[in-house]
Amino acid sequence: MKSYYKKYIPYLFLLPAGVILGVFFFIPFFQTIILSFQDYSTNIYCPEFIGLQNYFKLFHSPIFYKVMFNTFMFLVLAVPILVIMPLFLAILLNNKIRGITLYKILIYLPVIVSIVVAAIAFKWLYAQEGILNYFLETIHLHPVGWLTDTRFSLISVALVTVWKGIGYYMMIYLAGLMSVPKELYEACEIDGASSWQKHLTVTIPHIMPTIALVSTISAISAMKVFAEIYVMTKGGPLNSSKTIVYYIYERAFENLDLGYASALAVVLLIVVMIMSLINILCFERKKYQL
Repeated sequence: MKSYYKKYIPYLFLLPAGVILGVFFFIPFFQTIILSFQDYSTNIYCPEFIGLQNYFKLFHSPIFYKVMFNTFMFLVLAVPILVIMPLFLAILLNNKIRGITLYKILIYLPVIVSIVVAAIAFKWLYAQEGILNYFLETIHLHPVGWLTDTRFSLISVALVTVWKGIGYYMMIYLAGLMSVPKELYEACEIDGASSWQKHLTVTIPHIMPTIALVSTISAISAMKVFAEIYVMTKGGPLNSSKTIVYYIYERAFENLDLGYASALAVVLLIVVMIMSLINILCFERKKYQL
């Protein structure tokens, strides 16, 4: 009789996590889909079922295409740096050098800083009379409207995300580098390979799953960027830094159009799933081949 109940013990350990996922993920997920078929723009307390009209309205809105373009531009600006730069730093810090612990702490320090605090600090740096423009004036260059010029606003916000995330992804790479056999590096040295050749032929292939993880996490984080934009630009100027998540917040909590905002959230979910699938196919295709 005891052996009969033993097979249910693993499910008891999974039950707390299942309850948390159900309450905070699956129920809101299905509720969002239901909300996307309703109209809250006229009466927030008595929504009207309108079917797919929110989606038709969404795909005919110029602002939607503008914020999607901004979101993908933000991804292009931030993700390559967040994938390559932490790997470069991790390879450097994986060697035995003096003060390595101090270097790790200094690089990881931005990760533990609140994103709101970081955004406020960078907003001061980017101000018209801020430190960056002061240095530009000292070398006789014109001040730049880092957050007020449509050409620079999105780039300025992306730099904050990069500064905040490099240390986090570097630690993930350092964990992956610990699994690379040292014997392979010694074999490369015997064959006369240079440092770049060692990392290209040994390091990169062995940590490819880690690179796939970092690229997926950083891409999803870039698609969901919100706090930096909320604190620094509010989506401006002229919607030049408004991304999909900030647009969802604006429609849901400022315009109280919950149906339209829910439709935007569903579209974002589909885009994130497609991005994750592309990353899997690009980096881990062999794992899923029969």
